[in-house]
Amino acid sequence: MPSKTKPKSKPAGDPQAFSQAAECLKTLAHPVRLRIVQLLLHGRYTVGELAEDCGIPDNVASEHLRLMQRCGFFTSEREGRRVYYQVAEPHLKDIMNCVESRFLS
Repeated sequence: MPSKTKPKSKPAGDPQAFSQAAECLKTLAHPVRLRIVQLLLHGRYTVGELAEDCGIPDNVASEHLRLMQRCGFFTSEREGRRVYYQVAEPHLKDIMNCVESRFLS
């Protein structure tokens, strides 16, 4: 008697959602951007503070931030003449935990 196998349950998958996820993951796939994420997970920073830590010019840091804001990773808040950036996407913490445990431990 042939054995009956259960049909495998497949996880939900939407090509458009995966495309969006891939674009945002590509955006993260840069050493300076990963460092910026790591810093912002620990507090608010200005462009100048992030640039100084990363050893890059302010305009380059601004471009990195702009790309990551487009994915919804960060928000910015103006206080007087300064603009502070902070994490808006809580899942970045999980991604950074994975990166740190694999590559920084």
